[in-house]
Amino acid sequence: MLFNSHIFILFFLPITLLGYYWLGARFGSRICKVWLVAASLFYYAWWNPAYLAILVASILVNYGFGFALSSTADSVMRKRVLILGIVLNLAALAYYKYANFFVDNIQVWFGLDWTLKTIILPLAISFFTFQQIAFLCDAAKGETREYRFMDYCLFVTFFPQLIAGPIVHHKEMMPQFAREDTYRMRWDNLSIGLTLFTIGLFKKVMIADSIAGYSTPVFTLAQGGEFTPGAFDAWSAALAYTFQIYFDFSGYSDMALGLGRLFGIRLPMNFFSPYKSASIIEFWRRWHITLSRFLRDYLYFPLGGNRKGPVRRQINLMITMLLGGFWHGAGWTFIIWGGLHGLYLVLNHFWRMLMGKKDDTMAWPVRAVCVVVTFFFVVVSWVFFRAEAIEPALTMLKGMAGMNEAELVVNKMSAYYWIIAALIISWALPNAIQVTAAFQPSYEIEREDQAPMPRWQRWMHWQPNRIWATAMAVVLALCVLSLSKVTEFLYFQF
Repeated sequence: MLFNSHIFILFFLPITLLGYYWLGARFGSRICKVWLVAASLFYYAWWNPAYLAILVASILVNYGFGFALSSTADSVMRKRVLILGIVLNLAALAYYKYANFFVDNIQVWFGLDWTLKTIILPLAISFFTFQQIAFLCDAAKGETREYRFMDYCLFVTFFPQLIAGPIVHHKEMMPQFAREDTYRMRWDNLSIGLTLFTIGLFKKVMIADSIAGYSTPVFTLAQGGEFTPGAFDAWSAALAYTFQIYFDFSGYSDMALGLGRLFGIRLPMNFFSPYKSASIIEFWRRWHITLSRFLRDYLYFPLGGNRKGPVRRQINLMITMLLGGFWHGAGWTFIIWGGLHGLYLVLNHFWRMLMGKKDDTMAWPVRAVCVVVTFFFVVVSWVFFRAEAIEPALTMLKGMAGMNEAELVVNKMSAYYWIIAALIISWALPNAIQVTAAFQPSYEIEREDQAPMPRWQRWMHWQPNRIWATAMAVVLALCVLSLSKVTEFLYFQF
């Protein structure tokens, strides 16, 4: 059951929302939480009921570890419990996500004849595992605790953020669920939530799914070795995928924020116009914000961060980004993608040290050039992210460099129109957070590099009036009528 499906929009969401507020008005928060947990578990089990056993087992184990961490005053014991909890979480993630990868590579490297039955990756295991690891770390520090099992279940399973994030902290979510007014219907929550959901649905259905037709055929043919794309085909496919994943993930992030707000909950923002970034450092403050935060707080800082000198800092950056790439998928292309971004960050920090300037001190012509340069390097890295193996990725890069013979696959003019339109939207228009900024659409986290809407765009600020209501109703209807083919969000595979 996907956010962009008829069954979700027309049945699951209305029934869950009406039940939530009816139970809240009639019985209070406790029954509401049970209803929301049950609905979230049903939503998760829709893909494959077998996944549910893995999710429930993960919740039970981590709740036990969290309870133990919060109940003991012995710092040595807390550390041991924390290490054991993290090891078990990572072991489960390694088995389901990486076992086949490691066995396949060991066979190639050492010529062994090992066989391992194909392991099906449980939906969202990366997200709910990282979220619970963060909870255990925070519990060990005494920053959070949870003694009520149902509340912990709600923290993990809340369906708007369960499948593809944002990766939330317990201290961000549960104080909101603890307020009784959360369970009372408010028209501002409904209107803002529906607006964010509609904007996100439009990005996914009308833009991401449409532009995918200009990337998928070229990458598929390059993968099969039947086709060596020329410059136009290679650049069209690379740019199309660059915008496909942008609007797909941006759309999901907006929809998750909107769904959370429908239930009176502000989720952390996860996406803030990353293609407007003037550096890779800024890019990672805007792309998958909560994953960047997790990697920084629970990997980069424990490795030493920037506290042990510039050389160690660059090593820590590379390790963090390599593991961040590997988190996205069990394949060498993801590791290369992470390594490229690690290299970009190292060079970016060196450049800043050399020039003594940050992005926010640039004059606008210089910033514009930096945005284009940053975008170029991001596009190159997306080729490895999209390709299913190293060889077709290199074939695509050779095509982009003009080293392959031209064989036209994509429709030239149509590709131009879509890519130019996507560029204008991603570079020139405000995002959903900026449009609804006056009504606090998200939970506040670090806001560095997340500038407000420029003055000349402020006429686009959302207001709870008839004009905006009519516009959003028309857009929502158009999107629902266009759901002839339901496609998964790209980040669901991670």
